Amino acid sequence: MRAVWKVDKTMRWFCLALLTVAAVGCQTVPQKVLRQSQMNARQLYAQNKALMAERDQCQKSLAQALQEKQQLQTRAANLQRELEIANQQVRNLEAERKELHQKFVSMLNRGDIKNPMSPETTSRFQELVKKYPNFEFDPVTGVSKFHSDILFDLGSDRIKPSAIPLLRDFAKILNTADARQFDILVVGHTDDLPIKRASTRAKHPTNLHLSTDRANSVVLQLQKLGIDPKRMGAAGYSMYQPIVPNTSPENRARNRRVEIYVLAPDSPVAAFFAGSGQLR
Repeated sequence: MRAVWKVDKTMRWFCLALLTVAAVGCQTVPQKVLRQSQMNARQLYAQNKALMAERDQCQKSLAQALQEKQQLQTRAANLQRELEIANQQVRNLEAERKELHQKFVSMLNRGDIKNPMSPETTSRFQELVKKYPNFEFDPVTGVSKFHSDILFDLGSDRIKPSAIPLLRDFAKILNTADARQFDILVVGHTDDLPIKRASTRAKHPTNLHLSTDRANSVVLQLQKLGIDPKRMGAAGYSMYQPIVPNTSPENRARNRRVEIYVLAPDSPVAAFFAGSGQLR
């Protein structure tokens, strides 16, 4: 609008100059005044032409800006649809994970799941309990529990060098003739405190990542110690399977653990993980 107003104003001056020249055309006009009037008229014409070109350029730029705005709106709408699809996929995966988790827990809690190991192998694990204070073994279920504080530093998935002797003795028992037939499921657990340190979050964004990464570390270490990787699987359950309420530092320390399930080939848990590709 401002450019159009300038054009109109310039035109008015231009016409006024022409009228002035016409009004005095029949009179004797000094050459100097005439030349000045002609020069002014040419300048006004040039200014008018430049303003009209500026107006055309502004209109072109406006049209281009409107086109770009429309393109951005279309792209934003597409991105919003993609985000909605991705969020739905995440919700579906979360629902599947919860369903698998419930199936797994129900299998572990079935009363018919018993220790599949022989009395001799069970006795060897009970000797480990006497040798290593922070190692637990349930002779009824055959489940071994490693307090994570003896395996890992806080927020880390690197196994402490001091824990290698315990894992080495554990692997020796599982590689004996009467235990070599069993599968092994390593499960990581954490307490309910969120990960705060930025250096830890960079490696383990959530407790679920940390619990899974710790289980993987134990599996890889047992493989180094001679256990066939085809016998092993790993899982992480974050803070969702506490053995005691997370109401004190002592209880949280108990909930930070790694459990190892020794499974007979016909165990429903072994069959479940065989179907998911985590055990043979």
